[in-house]
Amino acid sequence: MSRINLKDRIEQGLFLLDGAMGTQLIARGVEPGKCNDFLNVESPDVVSDVYKAYLDAGSDAIITNTFGANKFSLARHGFGDKVDQINAAAAKLARDIAGEDKYVLGGLGPSGDFLQPLGNLKPDELKQAFAEQVQTLLAGGVDGFIIETMTALDEIAVVIEAVKSVCDLPVLASMSFDIAGGNFRTMMGVDVESAVSKIASLGVTAAGFNCGKMSLDEYVKLAEKFVSAANRQIAVLAEPNAGLPELVDGGVIYNVTPDDFAAAIEKIHSLGVNIIGGCCGTTPAYIEALAKRLKSGGKG
Repeated sequence: MSRINLKDRIEQGLFLLDGAMGTQLIARGVEPGKCNDFLNVESPDVVSDVYKAYLDAGSDAIITNTFGANKFSLARHGFGDKVDQINAAAAKLARDIAGEDKYVLGGLGPSGDFLQPLGNLKPDELKQAFAEQVQTLLAGGVDGFIIETMTALDEIAVVIEAVKSVCDLPVLASMSFDIAGGNFRTMMGVDVESAVSKIASLGVTAAGFNCGKMSLDEYVKLAEKFVSAANRQIAVLAEPNAGLPELVDGGVIYNVTPDDFAAAIEKIHSLGVNIIGGCCGTTPAYIEALAKRLKSGGKG
């Protein structure tokens, strides 16, 4: 069956996103530190395999492998002139795998720099760079956009404006929080209430959180704060990590099991959060556990 409009689909209830991309690429032999975005061109079969694994696990949507495919991030790898090529390849791979039944979200991540006066970026330059990325992903057939792992309100606002300057597709906007002093804040000191207020004022479809270094219980508490701040005025999205990472033999591992993760996410879903996925440390097994627990139970 063909996809209904993404905005309408999200309003129907549970909408399951995918999980981590980077760790899945490494699990398939990609060298850590490599430009994952260029793999869309260099090793498309590897990227497609990750997309397919998440869809087979039960994801309703996959996110394009373009988290760092803006001009500024790509320039650090020597690919600043390949924005169009990389994003076009990512969108085509995702659209081909998703077909007509599943959804594709264009993934947008931070620039890696700060806007003036803290950094060197000018708002117009940032907006233009992200608009270029958005235009290419749009041409590749994405159904909407997801902005992830943002820490500064000025940057996420510019990226939202960039998307809206190109199209009127749904936008999901997510920031990364940690807990300090008993409160949740981004690296740039943004609290939940400020994040929701600013993002909601820009007319996006959903505001939420992803990544961060917290326990599963803390992610549930963060979701509670988001739901309270949103006050039913905007949808909330949640993409927690697989709990707190641990350093073992020089590597990072996540000891949370897929079932533990699914149990915590079920609590988040019960708060009224319907747009759900996973971030660092999550795998298709985590998404499968979520799908079994939430979909087979008739929830959403």
